Amino acid sequence: MGRTISELALEYFMNHPNQPLVHGIVVDWVTEQWLKEHDTPPRDVWRAIRRLHQLGKLKKVKKGIYMYDPGYVHDVVLWNFSSEDKKTILERDNYQCVVCGRGIKDGVEIVVDHRTPKDKGGTNNIDNGQVLCSKHNLMKKNYSQTESGKRYFIKIYQQAVKLNDTKMIAFCQSVFDAYDEHDIDRHIARPDF
Repeated sequence: MGRTISELALEYFMNHPNQPLVHGIVVDWVTEQWLKEHDTPPRDVWRAIRRLHQLGKLKKVKKGIYMYDPGYVHDVVLWNFSSEDKKTILERDNYQCVVCGRGIKDGVEIVVDHRTPKDKGGTNNIDNGQVLCSKHNLMKKNYSQTESGKRYFIKIYQQAVKLNDTKMIAFCQSVFDAYDEHDIDRHIARPDF
């Protein structure tokens, strides 16, 4: 049997030690290798790369750029909330997504999520837990919390413009000003400029 997607990705990084690599290059190489033994392309190579980082096998240089440093490699134990803690968090958050308020009663799948991710030093205590619907959990995984927040406000802003809600437009502009003042997530363009 052939190598897994993670094994292929790690092999590429190990063959290029101490070189910051854009994940797209690795994805292309893994795909090429994978297709030598499979009929369909590999799924979610970028997710395997991120997982290798979470497990302590790769250093994250910056967004989308990782590096294999033999001196850095260490085992990381990724844990989940206990069943009791999950129940406590679900009850505290009323079995509803803390972002949109939807939950099981609305036919929406919910999960107990770490507010600060485990691989970024988040603890496993109840205060670091929150309930998210599957949509917002996926969005959080794809973006940092500040990026997700800015994207939410962009959507709110766009809707306010459609409705000509001047009060909400002004509020969102103030939020965007705060992002600018603190130099947070400038790579996400303000919709009001």
